[in-house]
Amino acid sequence: MMHQKLRVGVLGCGPISQAAHFESCTKASNAELYAICDSADDLRQRMTAMWAPKVAYSDYQAMLDDENVDAIIIATTDAFHVQLAMKALHAGKHVLCEKPLGITVEECEELAQAVRHSGRLFQVAHMKRFDGGIQAAHDFIQQEMGNLVAYKGWYGDNSHRYTVTDAVQPKIITSAAKRKPAVDPKSDLQRYYMLAHGSHLVDTARYLAGDINEVEARFTHRGGVHCWFVDIAFANGTLGHLDLSVGVRMDWHEGFQIYGENGSILGKTYNPWLFKSSEVDIFHENGAFWRRPLAADGHFYRRQVEAFAHAILTDSPQTGTSVEEGLAIVKTMAAIGESVRTGRSVCVASAQGAV
Repeated sequence: MMHQKLRVGVLGCGPISQAAHFESCTKASNAELYAICDSADDLRQRMTAMWAPKVAYSDYQAMLDDENVDAIIIATTDAFHVQLAMKALHAGKHVLCEKPLGITVEECEELAQAVRHSGRLFQVAHMKRFDGGIQAAHDFIQQEMGNLVAYKGWYGDNSHRYTVTDAVQPKIITSAAKRKPAVDPKSDLQRYYMLAHGSHLVDTARYLAGDINEVEARFTHRGGVHCWFVDIAFANGTLGHLDLSVGVRMDWHEGFQIYGENGSILGKTYNPWLFKSSEVDIFHENGAFWRRPLAADGHFYRRQVEAFAHAILTDSPQTGTSVEEGLAIVKTMAAIGESVRTGRSVCVASAQGAV
């Protein structure tokens, strides 16, 4: 237990803050929920009563001007991420920004440049990197697997997911006064699902198998299911395939299968709101045995905040998704979209425009 704690200000009192960030900041061993900010008076007052931060703000700049706030968690809608992160960096704050980093390659490139000049720590909130099972897979790959041969990853958000979240999440409080982007994000579900779910699928693939050089994607929307099949070429020569399917008629279906020189990995990941670590089975060729790490602590959002705080308080390297990796994820998603439109393979490094 650290005696010094990172004083966090959470921007946005919407669903992700209510379901994850507020609790994470109050449970973290090395951070505290110092401030919250939301322009909707009714929502901010309700969350203040529930979570008891030291201070609550209706104006974002006022929270940024508070010298006691060390870091900002940006928990707003995707379209606002970059501009609000820029303001936090200019105010000298460290930033944990909800995924995706942004919605266009160009704005993310601008943000990455600002981070490089800021001297502040910036982390994208891909909380699956703090799933103990996925971390165990990563460690085996780095330390024992040898050359990777193939990576298959899938993410199937199911048709009954709201039955699950209604049962396990706290009741989400909404406000008619909430700030909305100019365009409803859900007016284009193909783009919305790629940003919301594809960002997780790509980040896990990059975390486990490395940088992605090229993608070739196909897309269909049939029977109420949005489905992308993506062949990928990793920079290290590994072959890859990603399956993003939203609305699958079954249980939540997420995981990965990895073949390597000295073993293989089979991973099953659960609906995140069950706070259950992935079940990861690792086969060791040397000795011919399977093992499954316990990974008992399934609160990846709290572990994410603790890792973010630890890196800042101890001046240690960050273990979460960096801004450069966040940019690479957005470029990969943009490349997938271009491949779907053109029917050709696309180099990730050359991808531009909106996801």
